[in-house]
Amino acid sequence: MNITKLTVHELQEKLASGELTSYDITKAYTDRIADKEKDVQAFVTDLSEEALKQASIMDEKIKAGEAKSKLSGIPIGIKDNICTKGIRTTCSSKMLENFIAPYNATVMEKINDEELINLGKLNMDEFAMGGSTEYSYFKKTRNPWNLNKVPGGSSGGSASAVAAELVPWALGTDTGGSIRQPSSFCGVVGLKPTYGLVSRYGVVAFASSLDQVGPITKDVTDCAMLLNIISGHDKRDTTSVDNGDKDYVKALKNDVKGLKIGVPKEYFGEGINPEVKEKLQEALEIYKELGATVEECTLDIADYALATYYIIACAEASSNLGRFDGIRYGYRTENFKNLKDIYRNSRSEGFGSEVKRRIILGTYVLSSGYYDAYYKKAQQVRTLVMQEFEKLFSKYDVLLTPTSPTVAFDIGSKSDNPLEMYLADICTVSVNIAGLPGISIPCGVDKEGMPIGMQLIGKHFGEETILNAAYTFEQKIKFRENYTPEFKGGAK
Repeated sequence: MNITKLTVHELQEKLASGELTSYDITKAYTDRIADKEKDVQAFVTDLSEEALKQASIMDEKIKAGEAKSKLSGIPIGIKDNICTKGIRTTCSSKMLENFIAPYNATVMEKINDEELINLGKLNMDEFAMGGSTEYSYFKKTRNPWNLNKVPGGSSGGSASAVAAELVPWALGTDTGGSIRQPSSFCGVVGLKPTYGLVSRYGVVAFASSLDQVGPITKDVTDCAMLLNIISGHDKRDTTSVDNGDKDYVKALKNDVKGLKIGVPKEYFGEGINPEVKEKLQEALEIYKELGATVEECTLDIADYALATYYIIACAEASSNLGRFDGIRYGYRTENFKNLKDIYRNSRSEGFGSEVKRRIILGTYVLSSGYYDAYYKKAQQVRTLVMQEFEKLFSKYDVLLTPTSPTVAFDIGSKSDNPLEMYLADICTVSVNIAGLPGISIPCGVDKEGMPIGMQLIGKHFGEETILNAAYTFEQKIKFRENYTPEFKGGAK
């Protein structure tokens, strides 16, 4: 039995039946990490040794009937901007290289309450700013389908670790597509929940009105299971919403008869790769065969979404990252004569190029004389984006778009051209602007064998609808049974 190929719900069944122990499962993953991590470079902090000790303890608890949940003893990977008490939380930045979180994020408390075993902290673009995981201070994570290509970002470590079977599932964060785009590039399932459904307490902030924690998994069932764990109201997060107790797994009915799918034509125009477009068209035909109604529609405001996103995101990043000053915590320069030197040199030496770029952009749009022209205008457009989505959801249950206009690109091919990198987010950012849920699932591969992702967008707190739509499609095409990462190429 190849344990690391199994989904979490399959692992859970074998754990419950006694066919596998927590130690068996954890050891299979730590062995896999020892074998493949040198190629994939997904971990910032590898906790394999500690995980094996925890697994032995969990087996004793399971044997004694003291396990807290059905998932007790299942391993998981955690993106490195989620605070983990007593474990480094670096945000893949020199600024936080040696920061040991003194408390757990709410999502980590929920993970620990389920007695999941943390295999390690996963690499990301520094402070979640980037779309390729090339902007990490520590390493460049690689795509297990082709090691010369990026895994996407900023949750590239999480997506590549799941795809490479280094972890059975993982947590990521999504500010403008940072769960969905790497999930698309790595051929896995990634969900960005409705804003407020999952607590942000203890998650290092990039853009507070856009950030959201979500699952990255092998299949849709696992995705629903992990959402069950991490969702829920948190009084420590003022943006957290009490949406009642829901079991998202029960929403997976393998039936989309009567589902109304809107297809915004703006996402299928100029700039989309022909092979991506072709696979999406095939997916639409499959939905029609399954009994859904498919109709082209217009999202007029889509052309303005990217500019709106980058103004708001950079403005909030500029404000949030002001706390890293070389005084309170984080990196402090050794080269200073006065307080101004500490501020200037700590930030100059501690932040990478992409973070500096976004801080400068954000400070500019918030500055006197430019605030009304840029930031205020962007917030007004944000309202229009929300209104446009509301109009569409009065007519459709789900919107279907590409997750990304292209498949994974070569490492180094866009890192010197920030604008080109930003354009890769064109299909995902509007979901964050409007606070909607969106899921990316694989819908096929291109001629080179690289995965292609399909995005399903739902109305606020419409996770059950998009999960079922994704699940029904997944059961039809059986992507995981037909395609698997081949670790092509070699790290250059």
